[in-house]
Amino acid sequence: MSLELLGGRILAPYFGNSIHVWGSIITVFMASLSLGYLFGGRISVVDPSLRKFGIIFIVAAVLLAPLVFFAEPMMLFIFDRIEDPRYGSLMASALLFVVPTVILGMISPYSVRLLVERVDTSGQVAGRLYFVSTLGSALGTLATSFYLVLWFEINTIILQMTVTLVLISGVAFFADSKTTGLGRNETHNG
Repeated sequence: MSLELLGGRILAPYFGNSIHVWGSIITVFMASLSLGYLFGGRISVVDPSLRKFGIIFIVAAVLLAPLVFFAEPMMLFIFDRIEDPRYGSLMASALLFVVPTVILGMISPYSVRLLVERVDTSGQVAGRLYFVSTLGSALGTLATSFYLVLWFEINTIILQMTVTLVLISGVAFFADSKTTGLGRNETHNG
């Protein structure tokens, strides 16, 4: 949600802040997340691990960071070529946000797969995860719109998001090494 809000700020100098611009942003994010959910669900069934989960976060960080350097030149390029702000904002939103948002969308279904231990509790696990995820989105929206945009430049916030994704990836890699290490010790002892 923070990235979506920042998308509005990124597009505004070129395409304005109209309902068409926000419609473009919301459409791109919703479509991208839906693809991410689909792909994340698919890859989660093939030997799921915290290591692979961490890789999703690293890939998201690698794809998010270039926004800091390429968003403005890309917007200028699109602005010079597409006169109608409806279609210009849709094209800019798609080029800037589809790929990182698809990858970010993969996180939720992969999380469900890692957390579900028994089929009979899968609904409970998914419900808790969606609760935490949606609450986090709400808090992230408030934090971004009420504070972060007042205290930091947009590029600084995007870099902070990138660093956060890398740190979460590091936690996943560390947790995976601990779990893998335990599995090896049990094999040698058993």
